[in-house]
Amino acid sequence: MASRMILLFTDFGWNGPYVGQMKAAIAEIAPGVPVIDLMHDAPAFRPDLAAHLLAALVARAPAGAIIVAVVDPGVGTARPAVIVEVDGRRLVGPDNGLFAVAAAQAGAVGVERITWRPAALSASFHGRDLFAPVAAHLAAGTPRATAPAGLTAADPAPRDRVVYIDGFGNAMTGIPADALAPEARIGTGGDTATIGPARTFGAVPAGTPFWYRNSLDLVEIAVNRGDAARDLALTLNAQVWIA
Repeated sequence: MASRMILLFTDFGWNGPYVGQMKAAIAEIAPGVPVIDLMHDAPAFRPDLAAHLLAALVARAPAGAIIVAVVDPGVGTARPAVIVEVDGRRLVGPDNGLFAVAAAQAGAVGVERITWRPAALSASFHGRDLFAPVAAHLAAGTPRATAPAGLTAADPAPRDRVVYIDGFGNAMTGIPADALAPEARIGTGGDTATIGPARTFGAVPAGTPFWYRNSLDLVEIAVNRGDAARDLALTLNAQVWIA
């Protein structure tokens, strides 16, 4: 049976009232449907970077899952609200480039523009007032009004960028690991030195930088028992290159 699970992907952060309000909106419409916090520290204000992360996570979501994805610096503007179906999973959120990578990688894609609006719609919190309720109605089998559409937003950032830095300082890129030869070396910034691959952290001495295929099948840069972002001066959107 297809999953009725709702997954939340946002740049709201793990603190504050925002995620809780989204969950409350879902529970009111679809009580009993599991709601999973997939990620709330996506790159803030950067749907172009977050698109690479979202695509990798969506590929591992259960069939039938509904993903509410909100990285939406243009909230309250004319940017469309959409439901994007990618290989049997439905993404609900803004048409601002956030869904571009997932759609490009999918074997089957369908796009609908959300025409329904709630009686009360905050100009600054469509995650709570529009996207969460639409996802809940989908899960409950009472979909809101939509119209056929296509994605209109700009392309995402190039994949040879750092798209996420975790709490250990590991730097995830948008590069699929399958795009690199197993022995490829990676350079960062203006540094002429390159780093080689390793299967896992314990395969190199402590303090050694390396790249590896992470659990999302993306290229990630790390330092064994160290902080790659600090040691290699990596920041979000930093470019990497393949030697």
